[in-house]
Amino acid sequence: MATTRTFPGREVDDQLLAVLDEWQVAIVANDADRIGSYMADEWIMVSENGMTTAEQFLAFVRSGDLTHSAMVRVGDPRIRYHGDLALLTTRVTNTAHYQGIRYDADEWTTDAFRRVDGRWCCLLTQITAVRK
Repeated sequence: MATTRTFPGREVDDQLLAVLDEWQVAIVANDADRIGSYMADEWIMVSENGMTTAEQFLAFVRSGDLTHSAMVRVGDPRIRYHGDLALLTTRVTNTAHYQGIRYDADEWTTDAFRRVDGRWCCLLTQITAVRK
């Protein structure tokens, strides 16, 4: 994998990508508590639908209104570091179900992660649909 990066290096890149991959596993498991453990309290997701807070997103998962049956990172990610802040951009395909309706998505995502006490936590997720 040819990850684009600037300092601190491959070991930290691998650690950050492992966190993202574990977070995606938690999302597919529809485990709100595990999903939330990767998010800062102030986390928001920005998409074509506007802004969704961590509280709102996790409430959708807990209610069963939102589930995921697949989520896969596709292609090479781009990672940039700014002190203890990392910006991770990658392409993700996923299958979600909202109120019983299936949605297959192919999206570019940018996640802003902050490292606190050696642990990466996501502050913001920006989603852009891939043009068909």
